[in-house]
Amino acid sequence: MNAFHYLRAVLVLILIVLNTLILIVPLYLLTLLKMLFKGESAQVSLAKGLARIAETWISINDVIINLISRPRYLIQGADNLERNQWYFVTSNHQSWADILVLQHVLNRRIPLLKFFLKQELIKVPFLGHAWWALDFPFMKRYTREEIERDPSLKGKDLETTRKACEKFAYFPTSVMNFFEGTRFTPEKHDKQGSPYKHLLKPKSGGTAFTLNAMGGRLAVLLDVTIVYPPGASTNLMAYLGGAVKDIDVIVSQRPIPSWTSQGDYQEDPVFRESFQQWISDIWREKDELIDARLNKRK
Repeated sequence: MNAFHYLRAVLVLILIVLNTLILIVPLYLLTLLKMLFKGESAQVSLAKGLARIAETWISINDVIINLISRPRYLIQGADNLERNQWYFVTSNHQSWADILVLQHVLNRRIPLLKFFLKQELIKVPFLGHAWWALDFPFMKRYTREEIERDPSLKGKDLETTRKACEKFAYFPTSVMNFFEGTRFTPEKHDKQGSPYKHLLKPKSGGTAFTLNAMGGRLAVLLDVTIVYPPGASTNLMAYLGGAVKDIDVIVSQRPIPSWTSQGDYQEDPVFRESFQQWISDIWREKDELIDARLNKRK
């Protein structure tokens, strides 16, 4: 990444900030109405209005990136997506740029992506409160030591997930979860002893609880695979600066088996093993797909 790429990335960030400052005004106004009118029909209508503002924000950001950064996308499998479907979405995770790539491919093709966010992110200026208004669930993870000191904390994060999923049931929603839980780095890969060549080990517990909390409403898994060019930097500034070209994005629609929403992941070891095997099979196929795409480019 050279100085020109860096300057281009800074320009993109400035324009995205301006876009945020403009659209945050109507979003905050609708949020105020949402706080005032508690009826179910009003809450649903206002939530849909907030989602449209967020989709407009994403679309404008995408225009900015396409005009200045000019990434090239090689997209496969994004046809036949529906706006009136509930989706569970996952992807391999290498960079913050992944979120912008996912938004480019999926915005207004499916319902607005709702991410599970760390509790600390609510403090992000402007965006933190916007995510709260859009019903993005904020999760606070407790360490084993914290739970041992205060047993009442056990299961708090799962209860947050359940409450968030109750809101998702009112109209079609896309629930996004990176199975790996964190961004891929060679150091994390080696520390885990991951059995996959290009992926970290997937975490299954949160996914199992989300599917259970949604009561079978999430019937389709959108399994997205993002493959950056071999040797290219995948950090956000490189992407925004136009240093990353020819990004492969493969979208696979997988049926979610009905049994995945009917078991107790924490208490039933047989169900837990079956669920982990289902996720592992998906991850093995993804790893092989990434390897094939990278070898094809060599």
